[in-house]
Amino acid sequence: MLQRRDFIRRAAFLASTGLVAPRLVFANAAVERRFVFIIQRGAADGLNTVVPYADPSYASLRGALAIDATQATRLDGMFALHPALAQTAQLYAQQQALFVHAVASPYRDRSHFDGQNVLETGGTAPYQLKDGWLNRLLALLPRHGQEAIALAPTLPLALRGAQEVTSYAPSNLSQASDDLLVRVEQLYAGDAQLHALWAAALDARSMASGDMAGGRVRQDPEGIGRMAANFLGRAAGPRIAMIETGGWDTHTGQAGRLATQLKALDTMIAAMRSGLGPVWEQTTVLVATEFGRTAAANGTGGTDHGTASVAMLMGGGVRGGRVLADWPGLTAADLYEGRDLRPTLGLDALVAAVLAEVFTLEPARVRSALFPSLRGGDLSLGPLLQA
Repeated sequence: MLQRRDFIRRAAFLASTGLVAPRLVFANAAVERRFVFIIQRGAADGLNTVVPYADPSYASLRGALAIDATQATRLDGMFALHPALAQTAQLYAQQQALFVHAVASPYRDRSHFDGQNVLETGGTAPYQLKDGWLNRLLALLPRHGQEAIALAPTLPLALRGAQEVTSYAPSNLSQASDDLLVRVEQLYAGDAQLHALWAAALDARSMASGDMAGGRVRQDPEGIGRMAANFLGRAAGPRIAMIETGGWDTHTGQAGRLATQLKALDTMIAAMRSGLGPVWEQTTVLVATEFGRTAAANGTGGTDHGTASVAMLMGGGVRGGRVLADWPGLTAADLYEGRDLRPTLGLDALVAAVLAEVFTLEPARVRSALFPSLRGGDLSLGPLLQA
């Protein structure tokens, strides 16, 4: 039996080898297409990400926070892209990015914790479901070898559930020497449980090793994007990934903070695309948040918790170059509860439609497994991916 003292000592050693750190989650499936879910924790402001510059009420509601359309990338006659998303704008021009606006989960009460719970479980109310929709997705896919791997200090709720998920978490500590790794391999050789865990850890370390620099793992946005590519780009690697990003709660000083957040997101996705090379053509990236922010700016240069936001879909197989929106308008009468962008599209329906296309699954089966309370047919948005 493994004693608590031995467990702590061995966990500390694993940390020294670079097998403990945060923020990415991976799952493996026996399919060629890859799917990446990037969650924006903190309620990202969709109105200043994909900007409805032509809506007559936008500038007056946002005041000094309004994005100048002449400084942004105009997507069409209604919307423009925040200038910090320069490389994402290039994907849009190459028809590899599309944006879905005025989208929201079924949650309406503006609590981060509850909103993220609904977003990650696929329920209609907080704590209604105990597992995550990404974990339930694994049960629908053909599987082989290493079924799932998580790179995070704790497993995000979206990947928790009955399907087994192991973890890889790189550390900022210096890497252990090869001699030490060989000695530990010999030490664990006679222990069936620890030897299997050690072998899995070394395999994950090998897949992540392309992002090692000077014996340390880069955890900046570019480093995370490249590490995701290292995992996803391997023939025997994972096919599903989740990346957590935080810091989107911009109650104050939003202009600079949102620009920094969007620049980091832009850099991460560009690094992932570069690192994946030809595999990018098989990759679909979905970016979404738990809810949006108020239509009007507040008195501290920020925005408060809102309702609808924007979801972003990117990848080599995406049928991009479009903004999809049943735009509700921003007049006082149009706003949800007189304060928020009104949701006109369901985020859960969007996720189900995307995953059905990515993995060539029956849409009704995806909806019932991932979002049990979702009713109705597919989104009336047409194909989201290339045939």
